[in-house]
This record gives sequence, structure tokens and C-alpha cells, in this order.
Amino acid sequence: MSLKLLRPKLRISHLPWTTSALSRSPHSFSSTYPRPLDRSRLFTTTAARTNQTLSKMAASNNYSSPGFTKLVVDTMRKHFPEEIAERSWDNVGLLLGNIETSSSPEKASVVLVTNDLTYAVAQEAIEKGASVIVSYHPIIFSGLKSITTNDSQQATLILLASHGIAVYCPHTALDAAPKGINSWLADSVAGDAKSTRGPARPSASPPPGFEEAGAGGVVRFESPQTAGQVVANIAKAVGMSHVMVAAPNPKTWKESSVSSVAVCAGSGWDVVKDTGADVVVTGEVSHHAALKAVQTGVLVVTVFHSNSERGFLRERLVPLLEGELKSTVPAAKVYMSEADRDPFEIVAA
Repeated sequence: MSLKLLRPKLRISHLPWTTSALSRSPHSFSSTYPRPLDRSRLFTTTAARTNQTLSKMAASNNYSSPGFTKLVVDTMRKHFPEEIAERSWDNVGLLLGNIETSSSPEKASVVLVTNDLTYAVAQEAIEKGASVIVSYHPIIFSGLKSITTNDSQQATLILLASHGIAVYCPHTALDAAPKGINSWLADSVAGDAKSTRGPARPSASPPPGFEEAGAGGVVRFESPQTAGQVVANIAKAVGMSHVMVAAPNPKTWKESSVSSVAVCAGSGWDVVKDTGADVVVTGEVSHHAALKAVQTGVLVVTVFHSNSERGFLRERLVPLLEGELKSTVPAAKVYMSEADRDPFEIVAA
């Protein structure tokens, strides 16, 4: 069957949400999300783009992962191997491929890093000329039975594919790595205090060089710290003036002595609940888990799910990735998404 017969007559139109982010400057994403679904402000992708992509495929006669995308993926796997991810339930790796040819512009050597791959982030990637997105959370988590414009996740994939943007998702590989997200959380909690740390749940069969890999982390202070100082440390690290605390002693918790803190990015209660730590720091916990914790004398600190993760991406992953890529591709650029943010915030009523 010829390639021509495979070309779909595709017209993607009337996507069920706004593209108002396109009208803002690239530096204004962090202030607000696009407005709610608005069918009057939608993009249209014609068959021309699809046929253009297929023509490039035919001309290059190369359907393998292209050079720069492969370099990004190999660099991520070097520092955060997929073998240490929770592969029994997680979906990590290159989840959306792309096509690059010798005619690809130099600006294709651009990576956008994000915690969550929303439609607004996809638009930002297009504006910045990115050819690869490194999204911490997998945009494809469970099986897809269709790819249509009626679902925001699926339409985001369509938009990215039509612009030749690949997506790599490390998720729990980034969690479990010895120098990954939970290591950053542990450093944030400890501050300047001397401490030892290790994983809350060590990886069963880590590859050579990653023997310290594992889920979560436990910080043990050489000298006890106050709970107030621990909470202040984490609030500063995640950039929040207010955090949520479930305390066994609501009136005096700040003066409580803390010898150990368990940390786990995201929804980490199940990972750290049996560590015996005095304090648990995570993104979110359920109501009943918090009740159980305070009744057993454990102080729980939550900062919203993605706020417990995003700081690592900005402070450590972006400079690490850009430094390594530039050693091979001097023009490479790595940006932290400005459109990405946690959907929750604390407001005054």
C-alpha cells in the first residue's frame, strides 16, 4: 500500500476550549489559566499540516526517533533510568514521538519542561519553538480507545503531533532517583541542619549506580529541630506563604521537637505512613489519612500535589538537562513552563 493511500483527510476544528493563551505574551502564562471552554475561540488544523508531516516522513524514509529527541530521552534515562520507575502501574518513557528532517529549523533544539501537560502548556511549547516536552506527569496514563477533539487530553496530543512535538514523561523514575524529586524535598526540609537521609521504600532491583534509589525519603536530624522551622523550610522551598498542617497539638505544634521527617512528592501517604517519622511532608493526603496521622502523634504538612514536585523541575532538572544538551548541541535551550501551575490555591474569602 502506498503512503499516499494512508494520508487521512483530516480537519481538526472546534476544539472544546479556548486558545486565549495565544493572545498573551510568552511571559504572562504564570498569572492565569486560559478562560473556561469557549467554542468561539478555537484553533483549526487542516489536512495540509498532516500531509506536510507525512511528506517529510516519505522524503526522509526514516521512521525512527530523531536525533535531538533521542538525545533528550537518552539524557533523561542516564540520570533517571526507567528501570527504577513503578512500572507495574506507571507509564513512563517517550509517549509521543515526532519526525525531524535535515530541513528542521535550528529552533527545534528547544525543550519545554512542565509538571503537567495541559493544553495551555502545549500552546506555550509551540510559541517557544520546542520540539520536545519533558512532562513529569504522563499525559497518557491508561489506555486510549480513541483520539478525538472531544477530550482535552486527546486534543492536546493531536495539537502536539500536528506540530511535530515529542513528549517524554519520567514520573516515578524522577521520584525514585537518588538525586531526584524526593532528594530535593529532603534537602528542602533539612535546610542547614545536619542530617542523614535515605529512601522510605528502597527500589527492589536498581541498576548499577542507583543502589540508593527508592520511593519517598526519610530525613533524620543529628540534633532535633522545631516543627515550626521544618514547616518554614518547606514553605520557602515550594514558594508558598501558607501551607496546610494537620497537627496532634494544634495550639503548640510549632514548638514540637522533630527528630525525623518523611517526604514524598505528590500523593505520598501510602509510601511514608509506616516510616515512624515525626512529620510527614507530601503534596496531598486524604481526610481519613490525616485523622489517623494526628491520632498517632504525626504532624502532616501538605502543599498541594504538584507544588511538591515543580520546584525540583525548575531548580535542578532544567539546568541539568540544558547543561548536558549544550555539550552536544550548543544551540540547545531548555525552558521551564510558565503556563504550568497547580490548579489549587489558597485564597481569602
